[in-house]
Amino acid sequence: MNEWEKGQKGYLYNANYDPQILENRMKCDELCYEYNHLRPSEYEKRKELLHKILGEIKGDIVITQPFWCDYGTNISVGKNFYTNHNVTILDGAPVKFGDNVFIAPNCTFSTAGHPLDAAQRNEGLEIALPITVGDDVWIGANVTVLPGVTIGNGCVIGAGSVVNKDIPDGVIAAGVPCRVIRKITEEDKHKYPIFEETGESE
Repeated sequence: MNEWEKGQKGYLYNANYDPQILENRMKCDELCYEYNHLRPSEYEKRKELLHKILGEIKGDIVITQPFWCDYGTNISVGKNFYTNHNVTILDGAPVKFGDNVFIAPNCTFSTAGHPLDAAQRNEGLEIALPITVGDDVWIGANVTVLPGVTIGNGCVIGAGSVVNKDIPDGVIAAGVPCRVIRKITEEDKHKYPIFEETGESE
C-alpha cells in the first residue's frame, strides 16, 4: 500500500516526504496560483480551471479568489456552491459539499491532523479524515471545520466557530468549540423585513 492509499484508508501516512504526494500537491498549487491570478471578469477561464482543480462539480459554482486547496481531486461540490474570498480546503481526505452551500470569507476546511507524538510528527506523518457538508448550509466568516466532521442539511454555522464535532440537520450552531444553539423554525422566515409592493405612491 503506498502512502496516498494509507491516507485514504485513515492510517497515518507520509504527507511531507513522499515524492508522489509532493508532486500532486505541486500540480494543485500551480493550478490554484493560476486561478488566483485570473481577472474576475475572465469567467470562462475561471470555470475551466475549476474543472481542472476540483474532483467533481455538479452544477454552476462560484469560488471567489483567492482560493487554495491541497490536491483538489478529493473535493466534490454540489449545485449552486459559493465561496467568498480566501477559503482554504485541505483535502488529504474527501471533502464533500452538497447543493446550495454558501461559505463566507476566511473559512478553512481541514481534513489534515498531526500525531500527538512528536517523533511521529517529525517523520512527516499525518492523518486525514473526511469532511461532509450537507445541502442548504450557510457557513459564516472565519469558521474552521476540523477533520472527520459532518455538518447536516439546512444548518447555519455562526461566524468564528471551530467545528470539531458533527452538527445535526436544521440547526444554528456556533462557538469555540461549535455547539448547537437551537433548531431553525418557520418563525425564522420572518426574522428580516421583506419589501412588498402596495400599489401606493411613496
